[in-house]
This record gives sequence, C-alpha cells and structure tokens, in this order.
Amino acid sequence: MIVRSKAPLRLGLAGGGSDVSPYSDLYGGLILNATINLSAYCTIETLEGDRVRVDAFDADTHMECPLDTLEGAPDLIRGVYRRIVKDYGPVPGAFRITTYNDAPAGSGLGTSSTMVVCILKCFAEWMNLPLGDYETARLAYEIERKDLALAGGKQDQYAAAFGGFNYMEFHQDDVVIVNPLKIKAWIVDELESSLVLYYTGRSRSSAAIINEQQKNTSSGNAVAIEAMHRIRQSSEDMKLALLKGDMAEFGRILGQAWEDKKKMAGAITNPVIQEAFDTALAAGAVAGKVSGAGGGGFIMLMAPPTRKMAVVRALEALPGKVVPFQFTERGAHAWRVYETDKVPEAWKR
Repeated sequence: MIVRSKAPLRLGLAGGGSDVSPYSDLYGGLILNATINLSAYCTIETLEGDRVRVDAFDADTHMECPLDTLEGAPDLIRGVYRRIVKDYGPVPGAFRITTYNDAPAGSGLGTSSTMVVCILKCFAEWMNLPLGDYETARLAYEIERKDLALAGGKQDQYAAAFGGFNYMEFHQDDVVIVNPLKIKAWIVDELESSLVLYYTGRSRSSAAIINEQQKNTSSGNAVAIEAMHRIRQSSEDMKLALLKGDMAEFGRILGQAWEDKKKMAGAITNPVIQEAFDTALAAGAVAGKVSGAGGGGFIMLMAPPTRKMAVVRALEALPGKVVPFQFTERGAHAWRVYETDKVPEAWKR
C-alpha cells in the first residue's frame, strides 16, 4: 500500500509572535495568516521485514532504522511516529517514509510545523485514525513543542491543518479558535497582484529569537510587551482591512507591524534583510515584513500592482530570489494510490 499527504505552507500576515507562550497565556494571542501554494509532502509505503527506510529530503537524511524505535531518524519523523504508537498503538508493519518540502527549513513559512502536520496526516490515513483538523493541529503542536521541546508558537500547525485565510485566537491552556475568513475573489486577486515574496537565501533557526521574545515577556520588558500588544491588535485591524479590500490600510498596518516586530528581539533584522527592504522601497514597495520569527528566510513585500515588476527586477539584482506564489484554500490532506505490486519498478527504488 502507498499513502501520500500534502500540507500547505503559510504566510503570517499579522500578529506573529502573539501565539507564543507565555504571551498568549497572559494576554491572549491573535493571528491573521493565509496558506500558499508551497507545500510539505510525505509518502508512506509498506515493506516486508522489521526495518524502516527513511528518505527525508527536507532533513537531508537517508537511512534505515529499527521499526520499534526509529532510533536515528530525523526528529520530526521520530516524534510523530512515537506519539502515534503511544496514543494509537503499533503501526501495521515495516514501511518506507519519504518527506520533502517546497521551501527550505528555517525560511519563515512554517516548514517544520507543516511537515509534522503532513506526516501526521499520512499516518492517520494509513491507520484510519479519526483525526479532524483541530485534532491534527493540536497533536502536531504537542509533538513539536512538548514532546520534542522545539521552540515556537501555535499558528503554523493550525494554518497547515485548516488551509485558507484564517483569523486565529490563542488563549490559556492551549485553547485555540480558528475563524476561517471568506475573502472575496477580487480581494485575493488584488492581494496577489500586490505582494512579492523574496527569499533572502539565508535560512535561520527561530529558536534564539523566540527564546528572547519569551524572556522579554517573562521579565516584564515594557517596550517589548507594548510592541507585542500593538502587533496583536494589528491582526484585528488587518482582518477588517482585508475583508473590505482596503489595500492602502492593509499596507499601512503591515509596515507599522514590522516596525513593532523589530522591537521584540535584536536578531529579527540584519544587514541582508535591511538591504532587501531598502532596495524594494526604492523601487516602489510601500511596506513589508519578514515572514516568521525573523532573522532571515522569506520577506513579504507589498507594492502597487503597477510597480510590482519594478520591485521584482530590483530584488533580482540581489543574491536572493523572488518566488512566485498564490494563495490556496485547501488544508492538509492525504490519499491512497497504487498497490505496491502495481507501482512501476522505478518508483520503488
């Protein structure tokens, strides 16, 4: 049997960081995000024997390991597998798992969390597990943040599971409410016509930045906390602007939120990021922000549609690259394909 899954990456539009504890526990977080047509992928193929073959292209790992522990496998795969076995019992037998991503790790599009959701979906399809969107996202969050103790927030798992434009609320005790937004088609088209996604060429670990944000909240750093309050409010303000199709207000909020975000931790920006901003603004962009925790990865920039190509061409002169994208509505999903004996031999290698 062969099972595959796919989960979309996301752009954080507003509120990023307010979903991270302890801020979300103390004040409540608000996030506006949207998924795009860049994805994480997973395939599980049943095998004979008692070994697991791992081909994790996203982690540059290719190996075999014991079925009972998956010792030595990449953290995300091992974390999902162990939680599945703990909560739902042993898997049906030996298997090969293959994973890859449309964006590099540390790019600020939620790649790690999206991959956890994607792997979970694949196991759930294989084992016929009753996991809805909320259950999948919550389990992915617990695997990544609690079982594996990886620093981060909660929005990425829910964005990948649900898909589309979502306004999310984060409360105490890990309570999350996802409010899907129905955005008119012309507004989505206008937004796509106005946004440029630029990859700096630098991936980064978000852990240090997130740890500094958490420290600032725990220690009562007034400047950082007030900046995060404004970032949280920007989610509500941007949601209203988006629903009305007010692109000028959307851009104003985007720019102000970036200025506030830079006050949250010292490593959020750097000369490479600043050069990209300076170049884009000089070419006609009106605002932008780094996607994710900051420090590298992707930058989302906004320009009037008539100036978008001028911004693209200016950025193409820098070492990074512009990545075309569109928004997508579908969340994580899985499907079954061919029986193993019917698959072309080249696919089994």
